[in-house]
Amino acid sequence: MHRLLAVAFILSAGLVHASPRAELKVHALFSDNMVLQADLADPVWGTADAGQEVTVSIAGQKKSTKAAADGRWIVKLDPLKAGGPHELAINDKITFKNVLVGEVWICSGQSNMEMSVKSSNDAAEEKANSAHPKIRLFTVPKKQADQPEHDVVGSWKECGPDSIDNFSAVAYFFGRELHQKIGVPVGLIHTSWGGTPAEVWASDRVLQSRPEFKNFINFYAQRQEKYEKDLAKFKEESEKAKAEGKPAPKAPNKPMKTSCLYNGMIAPLIPYGIKGAIWYQGESNAGNAKLYQTLFPAMIKNWREDWGQGDYFPFGFVQLANYMARKEQPGDSNWAELREAQTMTLSLPKTGMAVIVDIGDAKDIHPQNKQDVGKRLAYWAESQVYGAKDVVYSGPMYESMKVDGNKVVISFKHVGGGLVAKGDKLAGFAIAGEDRKFAWAEAKIEGDKIVVSCDQVAKPVSVRYAWADNPDCNLYNKEGIPASPFRTDNWEKKPPQ
Repeated sequence: MHRLLAVAFILSAGLVHASPRAELKVHALFSDNMVLQADLADPVWGTADAGQEVTVSIAGQKKSTKAAADGRWIVKLDPLKAGGPHELAINDKITFKNVLVGEVWICSGQSNMEMSVKSSNDAAEEKANSAHPKIRLFTVPKKQADQPEHDVVGSWKECGPDSIDNFSAVAYFFGRELHQKIGVPVGLIHTSWGGTPAEVWASDRVLQSRPEFKNFINFYAQRQEKYEKDLAKFKEESEKAKAEGKPAPKAPNKPMKTSCLYNGMIAPLIPYGIKGAIWYQGESNAGNAKLYQTLFPAMIKNWREDWGQGDYFPFGFVQLANYMARKEQPGDSNWAELREAQTMTLSLPKTGMAVIVDIGDAKDIHPQNKQDVGKRLAYWAESQVYGAKDVVYSGPMYESMKVDGNKVVISFKHVGGGLVAKGDKLAGFAIAGEDRKFAWAEAKIEGDKIVVSCDQVAKPVSVRYAWADNPDCNLYNKEGIPASPFRTDNWEKKPPQ
């Protein structure tokens, strides 16, 4: 019952407000050049006069309903096969042309999802080669909201040199790879905001329902309270400065609230028919990886429940890239712990992770190689969502360890065609005994396993790989996909000395 109520709430919140005499309107996601999700009972919704009959027509089918007392209406189409173009008509008064049916993906996160094609590698070449008329792009404007919004502003664009410059690079390269491999139209709905933590992308309902988020919510409330006091002081000082002919003081920065981007940039997209979502975020939560272990899965479940398309939709995400100065000795790392929290999220059904610890930039939190990010996300989708049997979608993932004297034998999943080192020998492995002091280790590939040892550690207890902000690491499978960083222990960070 709880889930049904949640879906009903979002369905109503996703509808545009109606006036007493509302003209026939449809949500902004329905426009020329749109992509509807194939093989799904796609919802179409909007507002009209109370009691007005509304008929939606496309590809030989007609679906009718009457607007409710508040003017809201919604119909569900019979599932459509991939293809087009079609026309979608509403009461023969509104007609949308060049409508395709294919695969629709939400593309969200913070600045590395927001980063545009024109800011990525080979931008001029990518723009020149971007004419893919069966890939369609929709960008959701940035908007914070205290309550779930009803609509967005925007329209679908055909992918090409005129539309690609400012579009999300990760979203585009993901969509292009999918389109080329599965051969159907692809719709990409880009909704992201740089520098944002995951808690602003989850609904208030979910955050309030979990006791582990209580302190967290209180922190945001206290921050908001401080802002309001600072704002009142600013207004008072501004009036005084104006009266005295002095320059106005600097206004305080308004902080984001929990759920504000869920309300403004996710809720208004629901219940548009989608295949799944891709996500690139985590940098802004790297100081609290322990909380992220709970928060990120809760956000994913939140979206899935509210979309109400069945138990799950596929959700792929990007693990944090390597970043910051490389350290000479093994040690603790906030970024490594956040990557671990992301990896733990793979315990949720129908999730996938693109590992990019090899293509970051020590000096730039926004690495320009977004092509490989999109491709690695697409490998997961091709294999795990669309059933391609010949695609290796993951690099080696830690599975288990076995101590053998002064050595540790590590077993992996997803070895593909076999384990390989890029370079003369493996790097990035560290080993520790019961004293928890890590030292760099020698690591050798033996079949599908890796044997790790160090002369300084006679009785090993734990092994870590690529456990650093910017690790020196080079383990791959033969398909060229990097191994995910891991540790075999769960030790807490050492307190500052």
